[in-house]
Amino acid sequence: MPHDKTEKEKAALGLLYDNNNDPQLVRERLYCKSLCFDYNQLNPLKVTEREELIRKIVARVEGPFVIEQPFYCDQGYNIELGRNFFANHNLIILDAAKVQFGENVFIGPNCGFYTAGHPLDIEQRNQGLEYAYPITVGDNVWFGGNVVVLPGVTIGAGSVIGAGSVVNRDIPRGVVAAGNPCRVIREITDEDQNRYKRA
Repeated sequence: MPHDKTEKEKAALGLLYDNNNDPQLVRERLYCKSLCFDYNQLNPLKVTEREELIRKIVARVEGPFVIEQPFYCDQGYNIELGRNFFANHNLIILDAAKVQFGENVFIGPNCGFYTAGHPLDIEQRNQGLEYAYPITVGDNVWFGGNVVVLPGVTIGAGSVIGAGSVVNRDIPRGVVAAGNPCRVIREITDEDQNRYKRA
């Protein structure tokens, strides 16, 4: 007889799973949230302590990073940060599935990355079932404030996501995209190097 999958294994495979009643997932989520609570209570001047606590929360950190407080996530162990990661205040990552950020990713305030979703079917939803699809962000991506990224989305390297966008589909590399739903506005070109005044 084949081994029955745990709810955690189902989540990793993109299958419907019970996130509300499974003791293992509840225990892991509460532990992660307690670490986030501790992080959010730290004095901002305690930079070393803040960095050490984030390294306890997330699965992997490639290099220098800044995550301004407050910061919230569900599991922590599904989050991977590339070098020079920066997130402004009130970053929320619902990481029931993998959330991978490349290098030099900038995230504005009040942004959310949600791997978790709920079935449209009422009976399944009321049973506490949900699904989780991974989110992947390439290198050198900038998110304006109040962006929401939904389950299963991949965002290509070098793209900019405009403030207030709801990203419900993949975004290619090297573009400006914005709106609800988020759509490509234009490509980023060499002319953008001269867009802003310099001293």
